[in-house]
Amino acid sequence: MKNFVEELRWRGMLHDIMPDTEQKLNEGMCAGYIGFDPTADSLHVGHLTQIMTLIHFQRAGHKPFALVGGATGMVGDPSGKSDERNLQTEEMVAHNLAGMKKQLSKFLKFEDGGNGAVMVNNGDWFKNFNFLDFIREVGKHITVNYMIAKDSVKKRLEGDNGLSFTEFSYQLIQGYDFYYLWKHHNCIIQMGGSDQWGNIVTGTELIRRKDRGTAYALTTQLIKKADGTKFGKTESGAIWLDPAKTSPYKYYQFWLNSSDSDVKAWIKIFTLKGKEELEALEKQHDEAPHLRILQKALAEDITVRTHSAEALETAIKTSEFLFGNGSLEFLNGLSSVEVLDIFDGIPQFKIAKADLAAGIDTPSLLAEKTTIFPSKGEVKKTVQGGGLSVNKNKVADLNTTFSTGNLINDEFLVVQKGKKNYFLIIAE
Repeated sequence: MKNFVEELRWRGMLHDIMPDTEQKLNEGMCAGYIGFDPTADSLHVGHLTQIMTLIHFQRAGHKPFALVGGATGMVGDPSGKSDERNLQTEEMVAHNLAGMKKQLSKFLKFEDGGNGAVMVNNGDWFKNFNFLDFIREVGKHITVNYMIAKDSVKKRLEGDNGLSFTEFSYQLIQGYDFYYLWKHHNCIIQMGGSDQWGNIVTGTELIRRKDRGTAYALTTQLIKKADGTKFGKTESGAIWLDPAKTSPYKYYQFWLNSSDSDVKAWIKIFTLKGKEELEALEKQHDEAPHLRILQKALAEDITVRTHSAEALETAIKTSEFLFGNGSLEFLNGLSSVEVLDIFDGIPQFKIAKADLAAGIDTPSLLAEKTTIFPSKGEVKKTVQGGGLSVNKNKVADLNTTFSTGNLINDEFLVVQKGKKNYFLIIAE
């Protein structure tokens, strides 16, 4: 058995822990769980801390349960929220659960027996639990005074929007989840982010009051960026684990662009690298920060584990192509959607493929068929200065013509003005 709590502690992940929890976990294999709300059909990087917690839990020899909230996802947790969430339909929740299960299977070993991971859905035990039974079996054990004392509730009661009964009841529902898993699956510990502490200890209290049982609690640090901005968010929105929502290239770039002040903490949290390896990497990084050794190690590790080694290779080739001297040959192996994703945010121009059939000279292509240049004179000036490339080939002659034979994937021309100004021509 590995010391799970100590693993979290040295990685800077541990926040709160109930007395005797570490001792209990060191006695032998224990079952524990973390809950995930199915608010979308994909998890995002904001969930990764909890995914990593379950990974460490399993690697330490314990049995992880991933609870997906088929029932609670239809209510919404008030913790950390200033407004009530939109309620979801059963169909939406079912769709989201399927996507989440597929993703969690990449990180955890789901297998029968031993400490194989198990996925459970609280919709299974709540679907036949009527309201009167719930308030008799659960509500009578937890006082309103106890519930109001929780920070997540107090903040909402003091705010302008108040707190609906639906959200107020959330901690009882989550508390019963813990009780159910304790009773039927011997889950003795619930884990989660630090904003979940109140809900988690409601579960331990319900177990104590209802069956005089003992359960444990542990929470991890909420990840924040050093500059104060929200972790996992970019100008274009959340960074998803689903490659259809966030491409492996963008995912890789998110981690690669970590600041020096963030990456030293993140590489401990989001990789499985050991102390000695991390210390050696940090030393190399400090000796040559411009090489971004820690950022590359983090981005490569997490991209492979979230997607695949092949996805990482494509992400690196894309980065080399856009920011270095990489070849564009790899684009021929990508779908049109993947190519367009790579060039998302880069100016795009559409032309008729028929116009390319007979060939178009460079100035006409770039200043008439498209407006990449404001005039043919500007095209001439750039060519003479050696600053124009098409498909990574420098254009040295104004009379150079382009036809359908030059199209990448029979669809694209990549125009480069200077070192970093890209334009995509799409032939339809």
